[in-house]
Amino acid sequence: MINLAMVGLGWWGRKMTDVVQGHSDGVRIVRAVEPNVAAAADFAGRHGIVLGADLGEALADPAVDAVVLATPHALHEEQIARAATAGKHVFCEKPLALTRAGAEAAVARCREAGVVLGMGHERRFEPPMADLLKRAADGSLGRIVQIEANFSHDKFLSLDPSNWRLDPAHAPAGGMTATGIHLTDLSVALMGPAREVVVSCENLASGLPSGDTMSAYVRFHGGGTAYISASLGYPFVSRFAVYGTAGWIDIRDKAHVEAPDGWVVTSGLKGEPIRVEEVGPAEPVLWNLEAFGRAVEGKAPYPITGEQLVDNIALLEAIVAASRSRAIEPVR
Repeated sequence: MINLAMVGLGWWGRKMTDVVQGHSDGVRIVRAVEPNVAAAADFAGRHGIVLGADLGEALADPAVDAVVLATPHALHEEQIARAATAGKHVFCEKPLALTRAGAEAAVARCREAGVVLGMGHERRFEPPMADLLKRAADGSLGRIVQIEANFSHDKFLSLDPSNWRLDPAHAPAGGMTATGIHLTDLSVALMGPAREVVVSCENLASGLPSGDTMSAYVRFHGGGTAYISASLGYPFVSRFAVYGTAGWIDIRDKAHVEAPDGWVVTSGLKGEPIRVEEVGPAEPVLWNLEAFGRAVEGKAPYPITGEQLVDNIALLEAIVAASRSRAIEPVR
């Protein structure tokens, strides 16, 4: 059993705690770090978690094997460095960093410290997405030539304007750090490093300071393109479609991963009729954390590589730059 310290008990920190406690025989949360102790005391008490406001105390606790960072994005680099220095394994919510240099530093620190770095890209653990990645890797879809994806919701429209999720310093380029980062992660996993990107980011449905309607058109070094949309201005939708020379797969979520309700998968393989199938609910958030736990125990490698983590943040950095310049931006 791997003992975790949950750092941050906001919306997503509580979601991860709810799915882990009492539901896993591989990981459990034994501590939590939350600046607003009073607001989190009842929640922590219900889950039997030691609660404090000081990250240093959690890092000094010998009972803690790893930390889970569910904190504002711009804090990740410093918190990863502190955890790695303390010899704690790190599971970080997306995005890993806001610049390629920051991502490279985080990956390097964890490697040098000999600790596992996990990432909150639970989309990879959704059953139909895991199957898509497997079929792409074994050549069943032929050469991947195009990706079309949209992951959007309007959950943030009701947030207080002071919320960090609306602060451009933490969440630039509309919905990129909230939802789009998952789509770029999957795109990089399928197509390799990106080469260049052009972006449109506008305020069409709100007064959100980073914009509410973002779309990016990405070209990859190995050829092929991805069209990615991440809006904060309309109700939930999630679609990920991959087109290859031997077939295509279109995955649509029935509900947000916060409360998953399954998927509708449409596929067309060369020489076969188009198929539509339903896939039942699953809990990919838990499965991602359990995969991290197995990697900490040395039972299996963590399936997202450091190189992929860096390539994804390099693409994020270019998308943010293109959202401001409105020009074609290279991915550095």
